[in-house]
Amino acid sequence: MTDLDDPEPVERTREHWQRLGLPGLMDAHVHFLPPPIEKAVWREFDAAGPLIGRDWPIRYRQPQDERVELLRSFGVARFPTLPYAHKPGVAPWLNDWSRAFADDVPEAIWSATFYPEPEAVDYVGALVEAGVELFKLHQQVGGFHLDDPLLLPVWDLLQSSGTPVLVHAGSGPVGTPFTGPASMARLLASYPRLVVVVAHLGAPECVDFARLAARHDTVYLDTSMAVSPFFGEHFDPDVVPLLADLRERVLFGSDFPTLPFAYADQLDALVALDLGDDWLRDVLWHNSAALFSSAHRG
Repeated sequence: MTDLDDPEPVERTREHWQRLGLPGLMDAHVHFLPPPIEKAVWREFDAAGPLIGRDWPIRYRQPQDERVELLRSFGVARFPTLPYAHKPGVAPWLNDWSRAFADDVPEAIWSATFYPEPEAVDYVGALVEAGVELFKLHQQVGGFHLDDPLLLPVWDLLQSSGTPVLVHAGSGPVGTPFTGPASMARLLASYPRLVVVVAHLGAPECVDFARLAARHDTVYLDTSMAVSPFFGEHFDPDVVPLLADLRERVLFGSDFPTLPFAYADQLDALVALDLGDDWLRDVLWHNSAALFSSAHRG
């Protein structure tokens, strides 16, 4: 694993996609947040707070414009901002900021969030109508189940629109009463056509979430952090053959900028799974390109 003080291995990052003949990388799990929220999130990581549970030195603390340029230097062609609401009333503000970011950064996948609150169906509906490309939810931080009654009209809307929702549902790094596969399984039983991306392979319940994806062909898995040595105790190696079978629904994600190691390290770890170059081409580019190609920017 790369030391935080080492020079950034940009060329090692680029070699991964260049060797495969790809035009670059599609990263489905990147965070850009309003600066006050970003600083608050980083304080939680620095303190190894109750939802972090371990030392987690963040490598990428540059100003936001420098981080955008760094992703460009890596060859990342598209990436989201992934805001997530931690309490009622904050989602519209996060969504306005995220929309402005996407307007300014051509590579940005226009991302938004929502929270279990009566107003959610109205602001989600307006965003879908305007062409938002992706929503993000964080069960661990938000403290809710996906089948919360306040969310049911939102799921009706999103199942009809086909807009993807990326969900931190797994119990890593620290589980809560709201994490794990149970509420997602209940949700999909009622809304089987929802397009859901499971963050971090659902670690540590990787196998359970992969089996859920095998039963629902609109469920995807993103790889962020889950295959890295740093997160290794949360990775179940029994998931690897399932990831081979789910080749067209596994998305590369990094969790940039809150990485305690170099961006390239996760690419090395994906290669080490030994699932082949065709699998890597789909994961690093084709699957995200197909998932987001039908979304229309507002």
